[in-house]
Amino acid sequence: MTGTLRYGPWALVTGASDGIGRALSQQLAAQGLNVVLVARRRDALATLATELSTLHGVQTSVLAVDLGDAVGVDVVEQQTRTLDIGLVVLAAGFGTTGTVLETSSADEMDLLAVNVAAVMRLAHTFSSRLADRGTGALVLFGSIVGWQGVPGQANYAASKAYVQSLAEGLQGELRPFGVDVLAVAPGPVGSGFGARAGLDLGSATSPDTVARSTLAALGRRRTVVPGLQGKFLTAALWSLPRRWRSAILSRVISGMRRRSSASRPAAE
Repeated sequence: MTGTLRYGPWALVTGASDGIGRALSQQLAAQGLNVVLVARRRDALATLATELSTLHGVQTSVLAVDLGDAVGVDVVEQQTRTLDIGLVVLAAGFGTTGTVLETSSADEMDLLAVNVAAVMRLAHTFSSRLADRGTGALVLFGSIVGWQGVPGQANYAASKAYVQSLAEGLQGELRPFGVDVLAVAPGPVGSGFGARAGLDLGSATSPDTVARSTLAALGRRRTVVPGLQGKFLTAALWSLPRRWRSAILSRVISGMRRRSSASRPAAE
């Protein structure tokens, strides 16, 4: 068996109601995998579940939970115990835009709950389950901003640095058990994230492109940077000292904010 079907019969996708998570859910279902859809918006998930079942004849399970709440993570762990999940995609994320003097501590702690605590708990739980199966894959979503500090998105960038480091460590830990681990580091993506974050992203990579690049890299790469824009930014910045990269990306974020509305919390 080749392609993503080798990780079947079930996949789990967090952040499935919008953007990258939705695109991944659609592409996985099109390839014949049953999908557990996880996000906060039950109506959006129910609509997507009907679409996937109708178009592709797959089974779906809807879990409308807030991953920023430990109870929501409990629900995901408990409700998936009886499913043979071979592919876990942790695409849910939450961002803030603004300096530490502008954003609220409550928003920043909520960001850590979703981007770090929930990711670690789910990665820990499903790593054990996948290792017991002797096969499977775990996909974690970082960002190109996670490779250095970024003034204007300091906490968000730091959370993505954590995810990248976690994925790299898990790659070595889980490989002996037949489990593939992939880190995905997108640049700007044309989803609802930018608008909700108060950022004008201009030209951006589509969620479909990110999803296709992610699935193509499974089992073949350790880290993938989807889309031409992400690849260009990575190549242009990679050889520079970290402090220069931070300064350049700070100017980029500042420019996006000047073209946009006031900053506010955003959910991926």
